[in-house]
Amino acid sequence: MLYGEYMTSNEIYSNKMIQIVLSVVMVYLAFTPNNLKQTFKHVVIFYLTSFVFGGCAFALLYYIRPQEILYNNGLLKGTYPIKITFLGAMIGVIILNIAFKLIKNRLSKNDMFCDVIIGYKGKEVNIHAIIDSGNLLKDPITGASVIVVEKRKLEEIIEKNVLDNLQNIISGEYQLIDEEYIAKFRLIPFSSLGKQNGMLLGFKPDYAKVEFDGIQKKLEKVIIGIYDKEITKNGEYTGLVSLDILDERSDTKYEYTRNIKA
Repeated sequence: MLYGEYMTSNEIYSNKMIQIVLSVVMVYLAFTPNNLKQTFKHVVIFYLTSFVFGGCAFALLYYIRPQEILYNNGLLKGTYPIKITFLGAMIGVIILNIAFKLIKNRLSKNDMFCDVIIGYKGKEVNIHAIIDSGNLLKDPITGASVIVVEKRKLEEIIEKNVLDNLQNIISGEYQLIDEEYIAKFRLIPFSSLGKQNGMLLGFKPDYAKVEFDGIQKKLEKVIIGIYDKEITKNGEYTGLVSLDILDERSDTKYEYTRNIKA
């Protein structure tokens, strides 16, 4: 009786549809994706990883042929050696690492861009930005991440006298900013190639949203850094967004490490 119940339980888990459902559940519990597109990506990666590890392990069995395993008419019989499991896992990790590096180098440029909506003083501007791993700017007071935006893209929401006198304000002429909004402005230290001790004027918007990969994320703590020059000559993008802004798990308590690609 117990044997029959055991077999019935195994038959349930051997059902292909149930296996797929269980894999989706495991992925959802592990990564909590936000939509079907992300869920599908995680499930594909889950199966890809399983196939790589399993393939490496079985390939090792065929080549090494340990004494615990008998090879008969194309079938493997016996106890699976634990050392083959570990060796297969290590080889699988190496293969996946190489594969992901190759894929990363061939990613479409569209995967590097996002759209940013900035709201300030009752107005909005839309920015096409690049996801820049070199942008590690933080507000030294709050630790909030900084999105760098060309000043010409902010003309609709920031007063002209502020944008025309960025360096003067940084030097201490704060009277150029309306007293009502002066508390929203920040001085952001940065370093870049050719400029080790720079200073960027930033402001805290009323709200900011980032749209990436079909998901819109509202940013609770963010500073907009006003860049006095062009970020790119061809105007393909006018802002720099750091990776941690897109990371749902990112913590806002950072060390004040500052860097920017100018």
